[in-house]
Amino acid sequence: MHVRVSARSSLLFLVPRRLVRRHVVRFSSSANIKRPLTRPFNHLWSQRGNITMEQSDTNTGKRKHDESDPPETAGRGKRRRGAGGKKLRPGERYIPPPQKRNPGVSFSQDHFDETSYYFEGGLRKVFPYYFDFKTYCKGRWIGKSLQEVFKSEFRSESIEYYERAAKEGRIRLNETPVEDLSVVLRNNDHMRNTVHRHEPPVIGTPLKILVDDGEVLVVDKPASIPVHPCGRFRHNTVIFILGKEHGISELHTVHRLDRLTSGVLLFARTLETSKKLDQMVRERQLEKEYVCRVEGEFPEGKLICEEPILVVSFKIGLCRVDPKGKECRTVFQRLSFNGKTSVVRCLPLTGRTHQIRVHLQYLGFPILNDPIYGSHAWGPHRGKGGLIGKSDEELLQALVEEHRSQEDLHLLAFMDDCIGVTKEAEKVEETDSEADKSGKSFPAQAEDCSEKENSNKASSEEPQSLKSTVTNSAQKTAPGTHDHLCNECKLVRPDPTKKELIMYLHALRYKGPDFEYSAESPDWAKEDWVETDFS
Repeated sequence: MHVRVSARSSLLFLVPRRLVRRHVVRFSSSANIKRPLTRPFNHLWSQRGNITMEQSDTNTGKRKHDESDPPETAGRGKRRRGAGGKKLRPGERYIPPPQKRNPGVSFSQDHFDETSYYFEGGLRKVFPYYFDFKTYCKGRWIGKSLQEVFKSEFRSESIEYYERAAKEGRIRLNETPVEDLSVVLRNNDHMRNTVHRHEPPVIGTPLKILVDDGEVLVVDKPASIPVHPCGRFRHNTVIFILGKEHGISELHTVHRLDRLTSGVLLFARTLETSKKLDQMVRERQLEKEYVCRVEGEFPEGKLICEEPILVVSFKIGLCRVDPKGKECRTVFQRLSFNGKTSVVRCLPLTGRTHQIRVHLQYLGFPILNDPIYGSHAWGPHRGKGGLIGKSDEELLQALVEEHRSQEDLHLLAFMDDCIGVTKEAEKVEETDSEADKSGKSFPAQAEDCSEKENSNKASSEEPQSLKSTVTNSAQKTAPGTHDHLCNECKLVRPDPTKKELIMYLHALRYKGPDFEYSAESPDWAKEDWVETDFS
């Protein structure tokens, strides 16, 4: 004889009789709550200044109540499913509680299929595409209307744009389209904004895989390509190119290189290998060797710089030599001099942000084509000897003005991040890194990418002074990718030159206790190379 016992009946069997009724009610009420979809980690994005948003990817960073049941509007004080039995007052909006994000990082074929590449003039370009940015209500927004928040913090577009976008259903609050921007924000409100996204072009040089043994993946990264999605870059990144063109995903980042830097880039294939390499980094068991070309005649022999480095602004990852900074040590050795510039071997023994670039600037030999530490905004001596003569805020403003006057389009993201820099942004905890901060993508940061730095900071739009830039170069769009609300679609931008996309710094070798990975030395590191050959 077979006896069937349901889950419900077995539960009742274990509950005292006087409590059966109450537990049955609770069990049945919770049965209607939907299970969440899992999504990997959400990045952050910033539009002009303080706008911080979450990146909305398919299967990325899904919160448990992002798909809660729709509000019940009929009946006064009617209880809502998923609202914990709370009664809603007349006119009160139900706000789903926030949930923990999945800390994993992964991209699927759905992400890779958002758009496609095309190659033109030696550059890798991306067709424009639609994309969702998401954010939870910030504390300073509570009690303000959406219109007020857009006016004060989402300044990349006019309020008229957001009003038109709302009417077309592109702005959603708790997944419900918002047509009236006068709605007042409350704690835990979740906002989604659909935008038409344009990515800057990068050098079209193929990504070269040096090693792929199942434990590590080593690539030779071309200059101008960020390591991971950040700021205006998503598909034009190493992570997406590997996924789209080589079918490689689920990688663990061991270290990162600046966007404008080329050379050896190491990923772990497994979590175990990632932990092992991370431990080596913490214990300084890994040796890194870079080669660069600097301005002027670098001294012969070995030169050691031990000047401490201080972060000027965590928001954009800008650093300088300062006695209050962290200990730092870099060994330099000149390899050649062509009468104008020198090739220098660099061994960073510590891992501070922008370490090589800052130390070479301090020594008076900035890296050729360094758009930040080779800038005249640092003063007549460009920061040599640590002499700047400006406050940090004055330095940031000077960098902005210099790049604006020169209309350096490849520095748009950096310039926007300098706008509205506040002390609050500098409360972020510093992370030791040899490379730059991540190229900016959610929230605002410098355009380069940093080692072990996940606070990807970035801006999405160009300064107003550059909005009128138009050339005869045509901008390609795939069928259906032109958007009538998108201001970027109305512009025709000039293509960046190779000189604008390359900084003469190359990661030559990455060595551990039982492994060594190296890339070929670049052409510009040859002894007889002259700058005119590469212009």
